[in-house]
Amino acid sequence: MLPASCILRRLAVKCRRVRLNTCVRSHSIFIQPVDVRGKRVLVKPNVLRGATPEEAVTTHPAVLRAVVDKLEEMGPAALVVGDNPGIFNYGANEACFEKTGLMEAAKGYYQNIGDDAVKVDFNSEFMERVGVSREVLEADVVVSLPKFKTHGLTVMTGAIKNSYGILPGAQKAVLHRLAGGPERFHEVIADVFGLRPPDLFIVDAVVGMEGNGPASPDLRDIGLILAADNAVAMDAVIARMMGLDPAKLGFMQKAKAMALGDFDETAIEIIGELSPIPDFKIPPLGGEASTGNKELREFLHSRTLLRPKADPELCTACESCVDQCPVSALSMEENLPVVDADTCITCFCCQEVCPEKAITLQ
Repeated sequence: MLPASCILRRLAVKCRRVRLNTCVRSHSIFIQPVDVRGKRVLVKPNVLRGATPEEAVTTHPAVLRAVVDKLEEMGPAALVVGDNPGIFNYGANEACFEKTGLMEAAKGYYQNIGDDAVKVDFNSEFMERVGVSREVLEADVVVSLPKFKTHGLTVMTGAIKNSYGILPGAQKAVLHRLAGGPERFHEVIADVFGLRPPDLFIVDAVVGMEGNGPASPDLRDIGLILAADNAVAMDAVIARMMGLDPAKLGFMQKAKAMALGDFDETAIEIIGELSPIPDFKIPPLGGEASTGNKELREFLHSRTLLRPKADPELCTACESCVDQCPVSALSMEENLPVVDADTCITCFCCQEVCPEKAITLQ
């Protein structure tokens, strides 16, 4: 296997044509060089939580650096790098990027995309509306950098699941809770992805994760970078590499039904060699283990109950939190922002945007 540095340098050279170690594309959309000149580009890595690069929990900084280097050559009008971490690190976007090494790899293009959200219509079976990071919706081109990993609830996480990070704050936990189990959560994943599908997917599969991800200690040297213009095609390849049948994964079925792509082998052209990984360890198919985990369910529930509260010793009554709240859940009372708990969608944009760090979660 080539060293990661060599593989990633090849990525920087070949990214324009999207011909990497392994590359997939759908028949319906021929992959052309991504046209970014004069456009606003958002690069979204997988930043589940603050973890070191060696843990393989997040996109490796070398992958991000190679992509940023290449994009710089291609002349975008603006370049932003950002993500919203998972349920363990709400309000800690910058800290997570620092610890993962992604802040340095972003070369100054990092932006806290959690401090401004736009309310959009969603699947009313779960929530009428959700807050999506404004940078995601306003980008002309979105480049998604998923990590090759397993997931206890969705079995695997890749191109489609990486878009769950377009939701800032505890909305992710709220949707977990409202889904009630793996079958419905698979639907949620596809619904969130459909809000703004990225334009290009470059998957970090140099060191992958097996076992009970997405934060498992069981790592595998794979030595590949995968790329595609279609998330369903990409995830179908990842699934088959893991020894999974993509047709049995709920989020894949839902994405195909939404006309977001096709996982059938005849609908995917593979550039490179697709080989299943021998004895790859996967979680129980369907996420049954996570569903039956009482502690996990209680933890998710506890995260959905969090609400922002201002510290009167730190708050300067600047009203930034009130102005940025996507659902107008905050109002000023006696020079302090107060939240309407029923209106709040737990996106915690208020905490992200507060210049005095006066907002805490209680």
